Amino acid sequence: MNEAAGHFPGMLVSTDDSLEREFEEAVRTSADLAVRVAFSILRRREDAEEIAQEAYARAYRRFRDLREPQQFRAWMVRVTWRLAIDRWRADRRRAAREQVAGENSSGLNVEEEAVRAERSALLWKAIDALPAKLRSVLILAALQGHDVREVARLLGIPEGTVKSRLFLARRGLAESLTCLVNDSAKR
Repeated sequence: MNEAAGHFPGMLVSTDDSLEREFEEAVRTSADLAVRVAFSILRRREDAEEIAQEAYARAYRRFRDLREPQQFRAWMVRVTWRLAIDRWRADRRRAAREQVAGENSSGLNVEEEAVRAERSALLWKAIDALPAKLRSVLILAALQGHDVREVARLLGIPEGTVKSRLFLARRGLAESLTCLVNDSAKR
């Protein structure tokens, strides 16, 4: 990503040279940050680089609105994380559609596959219903396998906050799943 930082100066067209220089410096000091964050979620280098490029493009367009430029790195983590999670979800939905459309290669009969798909849909409905702060911690820790320290570093929050959000996310997920399963059983 350091190479990409060198490409930004030629792309910047602004009447405010100090803002342009400030953005260039922020990009240089955190050049590979977006790729690392995206890769931690997507686990594919090509996708991570694409998301990082999009994150830096968005950052450039919105840099003027950043209230605290010294918080650029934390801001980039959040922007990149959101973009990567959106990509990850889209990839999961596409894979699920392709799996359902394709042959039943798992060896399960149609009924078992339908039950499995319904459970998966209920789980993701419950995860998506969580507030963004809880959902982000749950996905990074429980689904992506990051430890508490790594999640805290990625999101720029204290480890204690990660632990409490993870607890609240799991509790909320259990409550949502109980409600969803009960609603599903009534039908």
